[in-house]
Amino acid sequence: MDAIAKPYMTLPKLDLTGKKGLVVGIANDQSIAYGCATYCRAYGADLAVTYLNDKAEKWVRPLAESLDAEIFEPCDVREDGQLEAVFDKIAKTWGRLDFVIHSIAFANREDLHGRVVDCSREGFQMAMDVSCHSFMRMGKLAEPLMVDGGCLMTVSFYGGRKVVEHYNVMGPVKAALEASTKYMAAELGAKGIRVVTLSPGPLKTRAASGIDRFDELMEAAASRAPTHQLATIEDCGAYAAFLVSDLAKAVTGTTMFIDGGYHIVG
Repeated sequence: MDAIAKPYMTLPKLDLTGKKGLVVGIANDQSIAYGCATYCRAYGADLAVTYLNDKAEKWVRPLAESLDAEIFEPCDVREDGQLEAVFDKIAKTWGRLDFVIHSIAFANREDLHGRVVDCSREGFQMAMDVSCHSFMRMGKLAEPLMVDGGCLMTVSFYGGRKVVEHYNVMGPVKAALEASTKYMAAELGAKGIRVVTLSPGPLKTRAASGIDRFDELMEAAASRAPTHQLATIEDCGAYAAFLVSDLAKAVTGTTMFIDGGYHIVG
């Protein structure tokens, strides 16, 4: 007991100085990935940032510069070789990696706005590939670079656990993503690699704008949540910084809700 709690103990502080992290999914300054990146950088982490394509670069580059990103590379996980090129650049530049923040998802508009039973095979495969399997691929590529352990983090939503109106095909996809988190955590835990999922409540991001009647979903979530407030990208960032820090070394294989308690009443 004496070794656990003493009033004069000097407790460790959240410090990411020296840690190297890859952030995938920044589209603009309202992105969850950007919120996570800003907090990780503020606590001292060095960052690698990706952008989707040439069209997105003009929006993401200024943000990457504001984060002092040492690596800035294109990454469309649908394009063969692009994800591997990012990790090759990290290996050559840093030689190691401490954390990955995966915050990307995609579904064709017609599949996202239609019933699950009407989703095309090709559309479902695309949604699963971009939103779920890409996280597995990142885990595989990060594994040899996480020589001292590390943290793999992805982003889900309550609609992966319970039916949320208009969330449609992304519900099964996010359910698969959360299940993948558990299996990856079990497989990589012996190497000190932790795997976690953030599950914010509805946030007005670029990705969320594709969901039908999303404004109504946000209003309903805010009214039902115990705090009567929606989470922010800053809330997500603060939690992400904690999870990639050594303070969270015992946290893995789980989904962390950042939604004002909406998941307990939703």
